[in-house]
Amino acid sequence: MRKRKLLKPIPRFESEAGERAFWEAHDTTDYVDWSQARVGILPNLKLSTETISLRLPARLLAELKILANKRDVPYQSLLKVFLAERVANELARGAGRSPNRPLQAMSRKAAPR
Repeated sequence: MRKRKLLKPIPRFESEAGERAFWEAHDTTDYVDWSQARVGILPNLKLSTETISLRLPARLLAELKILANKRDVPYQSLLKVFLAERVANELARGAGRSPNRPLQAMSRKAAPR
């Protein structure tokens, strides 16, 4: 029989920022028995979105709308899928940049440091 690890009590937090700072500096395994965890289903959870203005060449937009029409989806939804796939692909490849290197440097050759 395995001996159960004594868990530390989770402190009360004054703010979400305080809680975030705490968990960034502490390992949850000292505070949570993950063997008792269950999968949670949040059916009404909505992803947060942000409205942007994006200028596209007219031809590109027309072609996007044609593709979306063939798939019977709104063109904005198709654009989000295309962008998400490309971003995931670039992140998986490493995109040739470190996490601290600004995205602006990707468009031109970075000067030696």
